[in-house]
Amino acid sequence: MKRLFLLLLAIVGLGLIAACGAAPTPETVTVVETVIVEKEVEKVVTVEVPAPAPTEAAMEAKTLVVFGAYATAIEEPWDGVIHAALNKAQEEGRIEYTYTDDIGYAGDMERILREVAEQTQPDIIFGDAFGNEEAVRRVAADYPDIAFVFGSGGGPAEPNFSVFDNWIHEPAYLSGMLAGGLTKSNVIGVVGGFPVPEVNRIVNAFIAGATAVNPEVDVKTTFINSWFDPAAAKEAALAQVDAGADVLFAERFGVIEAAAEKGLYAFGNMSDQKELAPEHVVSGPVWNMNPTVDYVIKQVAGGTYTAQDLKDFSMVAKGGASLAAINEDVQGGIPAELVEQVKAKEQEIISGLFRVDIAEAQPPASSRAAAE
Repeated sequence: MKRLFLLLLAIVGLGLIAACGAAPTPETVTVVETVIVEKEVEKVVTVEVPAPAPTEAAMEAKTLVVFGAYATAIEEPWDGVIHAALNKAQEEGRIEYTYTDDIGYAGDMERILREVAEQTQPDIIFGDAFGNEEAVRRVAADYPDIAFVFGSGGGPAEPNFSVFDNWIHEPAYLSGMLAGGLTKSNVIGVVGGFPVPEVNRIVNAFIAGATAVNPEVDVKTTFINSWFDPAAAKEAALAQVDAGADVLFAERFGVIEAAAEKGLYAFGNMSDQKELAPEHVVSGPVWNMNPTVDYVIKQVAGGTYTAQDLKDFSMVAKGGASLAAINEDVQGGIPAELVEQVKAKEQEIISGLFRVDIAEAQPPASSRAAAE
């Protein structure tokens, strides 16, 4: 008996799915096979076929809603780096981004996060939890469908709280090498915020780099016990100059101004700060949040986001940290052999041949005094 099979596959629907790259709803497509025998319907078979997975292009096309919550003013370099990466993602059309800065540490962080979670219902909230750690984690636990991605000294918490930090100790070591080779007085000044692990490891790496090039150097470190107080940072730097420092490392904002006034070499931090004093800023460790932001956006858009420690994305190997371009036009110049020495060490770090130690204990007020 001759049989004629007509296979109705919802061709129009599948064609549209393939054209736009979007996943169908529901997650399966019904295929109906009608068997006709001598012009009469013999049977109808319904088969559930898995829907095609969403393409990478479809995931990238989704515009996510992102909110930034910053404890300090956005001019402060640490939060400024996160803000710059999110602005870039918005310019690329990947996210809709709004933020609130200068929130402080008096309880406003929790209130603002709850208001945003309820009213805006963003896909992702980025920010810094330092000084607001418990408050941020409380809010994250109450809104498990929002990805919370915060700078933190703690670990991730399932299901939605991821952490990151500025792991820029490697370029800090290279900056120290430059500083150790440039000082004439053998005294270098460092002004830091708080003596917490993320600051300590940067300063300790800087000291290690300086002493590797110049064993006679004395690195003096002062903490201003504030994340953003340019006036206090400048005052501390000037006190170090009075104590003999002729090179300054601005772990905090405000130090470069002192260096420029005194005509000294300076090193920035977090971002390339050459523009603050082009004749005095030599270089500095740079933190790049783009790899972290890119990764999180893809995870959330693809429905695969989970709480995790994003540390690796802020290190040299992933492009999250680097040494700012060495400014050889600074007042006083830079010896070519010193530049070559630093660049050679930089390549060793990139290739994995040299590893900068992570030392998070509070650095001494005087590296020379501590060594004696």
